[in-house]
Amino acid sequence: MGLRSAGYLCLLLARGVAAPSANATITLIADGTLTSSSAGSLADLSGLTGTLENGLPANLLGGVGSGIAYVGGETFLAVPDRGPNATPYNSAVDDTVSYISRFQTLTMNLTPSGAGASLPFTLTPTLTATTLLSSPTALVYGSGAGLGLGSGAPAQNTDGKFYFAGRSDNFDPNKNSGNPNNARFDPESIRVSNDGKSVFVSDEYGPYVYQFDRTTGQRIKSFELPANLYVSKLSPQGNVEIDHANNPSGRVANKGMEGLAITPDGKTLIGIMQAELEQDPKNLLRIVTIDIATGTTHEYGYVLTTGSGVSDIVAINDHQFLVDERDGKGLGDGSTAAVKQLFEIDLTGATDITNLTGAAATSAAVGKSLVLDLVKAFNDNGIISTQIPAKIEGLAFGQDVLLNGVLEHTLFVANDNDFVTNVAGPNRFFVFAFTDNDVPGFVQRQLVPEPSSLTVLGTGLLLGFGLLHRPRSAGCAVWRSVRTRSRTRAASAQCRAG
Repeated sequence: MGLRSAGYLCLLLARGVAAPSANATITLIADGTLTSSSAGSLADLSGLTGTLENGLPANLLGGVGSGIAYVGGETFLAVPDRGPNATPYNSAVDDTVSYISRFQTLTMNLTPSGAGASLPFTLTPTLTATTLLSSPTALVYGSGAGLGLGSGAPAQNTDGKFYFAGRSDNFDPNKNSGNPNNARFDPESIRVSNDGKSVFVSDEYGPYVYQFDRTTGQRIKSFELPANLYVSKLSPQGNVEIDHANNPSGRVANKGMEGLAITPDGKTLIGIMQAELEQDPKNLLRIVTIDIATGTTHEYGYVLTTGSGVSDIVAINDHQFLVDERDGKGLGDGSTAAVKQLFEIDLTGATDITNLTGAAATSAAVGKSLVLDLVKAFNDNGIISTQIPAKIEGLAFGQDVLLNGVLEHTLFVANDNDFVTNVAGPNRFFVFAFTDNDVPGFVQRQLVPEPSSLTVLGTGLLLGFGLLHRPRSAGCAVWRSVRTRSRTRAASAQCRAG
């Protein structure tokens, strides 16, 4: 791989375009789990105390693989969904609780594995912060009347800070599901702005797409989505909302905007619904693009192959995307995983189906091609199908690595364990390495580097230049979150030893 310029090698500004290779391979290089923090086992860093309506702790750590986003260096953001509702306690609200919506900040440390290891890298995820999501203006909370519950408003609310929460009765029954004043929120995917100052989160209740201040967690913008995505009759019970007689159009309950991508230039969001809308043919999903500056939206069709739904979408460049299509089988479901596949789609020249339904919408759907069969990849690395997480959900491109002397990109894949570690296993992160030939046209996002990673702009590039042309028998994490010169030398020595 030739070097065109120092800028080309810079891992935050790298762009790679190449023709497909018949021998292209995407390789599993690391696998890590997150089960604790400095606050204790299965505890996040929210600082919340006490218990939820179902008796579980308010700071329960879980479900963080619903969505993940790369920030730079070794830093990622991860979002859990509406909370631990797999513990039965009140079917009138689908067992949802007043779990305050949040995102987690993680350090993903990739280091070369020792001799004899099954994978070339070791991944060590560490939780470094928990940020709670709120609105500066009042939200609508359920009173709990007739449901056998108290108010759905979190006790932590203050003037000027009203928290979003997972309880399903937190809505205004006189408005449709797109009402941004509803407090109920079911986060499913997260992306960070290119300046690193804010995050975008998509949800299933609305569906909603909100922008939050990354430091404070306060909502700063709500995007208005196409009206055909919303349902008009709201209920704290999903089955009531799903009933076609109640809602002949709009999203299916608990199958809203499951995935969210952001283009490398940071100008466009791309959301994807988990399942077909009430009014659409079976297996026809809608992709929604959102111009961040203007709010202008477009819709495109995506047809499922063998999966039962889509869990995430991530941008390859400004027009090509990877889509995570899967079944609900595997660890956590007590069954055998069969379908966990990543497809590539291209929106170039695609037909806007905003005003189309039925066969016309289906025939206008975008084309797709299989990039990676995750079940096969896991099986090839000794993970049997019954131990593959049922909910493979989060996707994010991460830091570049040197693997056998070749500079490769990484794709992080995460699971949603529904907060039930004893049933669905731990929060788990898988890292795959790929070259420009594996995913032609891949563009690394131009992110503002994390403060702790600024040193690497000077030292990491030299490390890359020094190693790029030397064959290596083991991997080397090129982009490292290095804070001191001594750690820089240690990282360099580690790569030489590899």
